[in-house]
Amino acid sequence: MVDAPATRRGAPVPRRRRAGGATSLLATGEPMLWLTGGGMLISVAMIVGLLALVAYQGLATFWPRPIVRVETLSGDVLMGEVTRRDAYEPGEQAFHGLPVELAPAVRAVVKAEGGWDRRRLVRTGNFELTGEHFRWVSDFEIAPGGERQPEWALLFERRAWGRFYGEPRRFLVDGEAVATEPAAVWARFEEHHAPVRRRWAERRALEIDDVGEINHRLEAARLAQRTAELRQGPESRAFREAEARFAATETEVDEEFARIRERIEELDRENARYAIAVETSAGTEQELSLADIVRAYPANQLGALERAGVYLSRWWEFLSADPREANSEGGVFPAIFGTVVMTLLMALTVLPFGVLAALYLREYAKAGLLTSAVRIAVNNLAGVPSIVFGVFGLGFFCYIVGGQIDQLFYAAKLPSPTFGTGGILWASLTLALLTLPVVIVATEEALAAVPGSMREGSYACGASKWQTIRRIVLPRAMPGIMTGMILAMARGAGEVAPLMLVGAVKLAPELPVDGIFPFLHAERSFMHLGFHIFDLGFQSQNSEAAKPMVYTTTLLLISIIAFLNLAAIALRTRLRRRFVAAQF
Repeated sequence: MVDAPATRRGAPVPRRRRAGGATSLLATGEPMLWLTGGGMLISVAMIVGLLALVAYQGLATFWPRPIVRVETLSGDVLMGEVTRRDAYEPGEQAFHGLPVELAPAVRAVVKAEGGWDRRRLVRTGNFELTGEHFRWVSDFEIAPGGERQPEWALLFERRAWGRFYGEPRRFLVDGEAVATEPAAVWARFEEHHAPVRRRWAERRALEIDDVGEINHRLEAARLAQRTAELRQGPESRAFREAEARFAATETEVDEEFARIRERIEELDRENARYAIAVETSAGTEQELSLADIVRAYPANQLGALERAGVYLSRWWEFLSADPREANSEGGVFPAIFGTVVMTLLMALTVLPFGVLAALYLREYAKAGLLTSAVRIAVNNLAGVPSIVFGVFGLGFFCYIVGGQIDQLFYAAKLPSPTFGTGGILWASLTLALLTLPVVIVATEEALAAVPGSMREGSYACGASKWQTIRRIVLPRAMPGIMTGMILAMARGAGEVAPLMLVGAVKLAPELPVDGIFPFLHAERSFMHLGFHIFDLGFQSQNSEAAKPMVYTTTLLLISIIAFLNLAAIALRTRLRRRFVAAQF
């Protein structure tokens, strides 16, 4: 037997050949290269495709569309925006609304086209008159020449009842028509609408801010009286003094409230003077108060810049205003605020506990059965469904901890709970518990990545264990710790199931942060973008109007999470530049 020739160190080892002399395909490693590369490509394509879909649908939501007027063969006249088009195969019931004499001919035309037809979804609005927001219209239903775009078709976005479509007929001041031509009516509308909206904004500020501050003072005086009664009895001097202060506050508050109510009635009377009479597609005339109109524009007369102005105006309203129309219209500012505050509170809570737990497991705990059991428990905790954390948060944080806080500090408010119900504090702690395993595991890996030689050098210089951890280990592990926090923020900000039990609500009239001491009200319920998406998608009475808002709110939530993560990544990068350590 001839020995195989020796190879130089570092030279490639010859490939194994089969009996016939062919090289094994598996031996080359190319199948695994293609398999792993293909898997990565598919994953990236799925992520990019999802983000592209959300971005396209979300960014297109607020772009103004032209208004069409459609007359059907059955005599119905519709006016509105076309929001969707698709092809479908109409069944026999689709022809039932047609006149009897025209139905056979229409069936024949559809059959000649292969039994398929196109249809469009028209947002007709005018819900208080028609009882519907949208209506499907098939091409075969439209009368010949029955589709056009009226020059003076106006779109009105209102505070209630959704959108309204019509053509201007009269502008009314004190019930008298001061303009009847469409151009003149629209000019009067533009002249008076901005002042009316300013008066409405003043009225709303009086209702929310001034009346809210008055109610807060009155409630504080009542609680002081109730506290004195509980602690010292109804016959005590402290109770009588608190009762007198409450009576004085009540008298003062009544006077202030009367002044505010008088101003509100004055603003209402002034705004009630102005209205616009609009003719609908059905030929009926409807008067709309200018105070109820948020925005209006002649959709078929807008140029590119004017459409962009409407688009940006809607985006600003979406980012800065409160929701309306069961959350399907208006803005999501309270949800943005609640999401950011809750995420930051969660991060500030989970980071120290996660780092301390990881420090003990990695630096102090001795290897053994108990330490292994704790690590297994931490890893298993990461796989627990999030709704289980919500149930735990409701039972432990809200009912047990919050109930005890109410008994000790807020007995005067009982039986109405203060901390004994859902709030932003309990939501943050629940999500901190949910994301704690992520921070612990990432921190342990970061601590393990610090070279042992640095620890030994610190000990050799006379440093204690804690000094070594604080001055050597932790600074160099900080980039990895920040990675854990980034992952925790990304997961916690998008969770919805636990929040439904521990504080997130459909509509929160008060923000968790305001100008009233103690400024941060951790006991208050809050709005959350994730819960807002769930509410729009599954609980909205106007599902078609809510669908675009779902995409837009999802895009906003992704953007906020990305912004928070980028801020944390920037901080991690600065730490990594400062402390040269093993990459994590």
